[in-house]
Amino acid sequence: MSKHTTAQVLFLAVFLTISLSLFSCKKDVLPKPQSYLHLEYPVADYHRFKNDCPYSFAISKQSTIKFETGCKAQIRYPKLNATIYITYRRAHNNLKQILYEADKLTTKHTVKADAIVPHPFENREKKVYGVLFDVQGQSASNVQFHVTDSSNHVLTASLYFKIQPNYDSIYPAVEYIKNDMIKMMETFEWEK
Repeated sequence: MSKHTTAQVLFLAVFLTISLSLFSCKKDVLPKPQSYLHLEYPVADYHRFKNDCPYSFAISKQSTIKFETGCKAQIRYPKLNATIYITYRRAHNNLKQILYEADKLTTKHTVKADAIVPHPFENREKKVYGVLFDVQGQSASNVQFHVTDSSNHVLTASLYFKIQPNYDSIYPAVEYIKNDMIKMMETFEWEK
């Protein structure tokens, strides 16, 4: 009887092994590959605004500009939840002080920034001199610039998003708007 029970157990084990191998011949389960965020931004298209302020430049058609008193402005990107804040100041024998304050605005981000990379800009023909700062890391403003005519006018621009800063997440949008800010500097003109 013990021999018969062993044979039955062996038969049952072989039967189960064959059955499981026949019914489990599906594709191997593999983990899903890591997905990446793919954002598509519209091709940049620009137009020049005109107003009563002593400056003008080209802005993206994806943005809107709203002027405030003293030629301050906000360039809004509603789809990206971002705003470029523009501040204009006329120099009255205090150009160095105004430029120092503009640089101070950028350097206050060194606490959170991984790096601040300056990109000097110069257009002698139009008397536009400035610096664009690429502020990398978890800072509140990731792109800033200031321009001057080196005697009477200074304009500063700072990019802010209306979200908690997470540089890795907003990086594509930062790069997109940074290109617009570079275009602003390249097309910048002081009005007479």
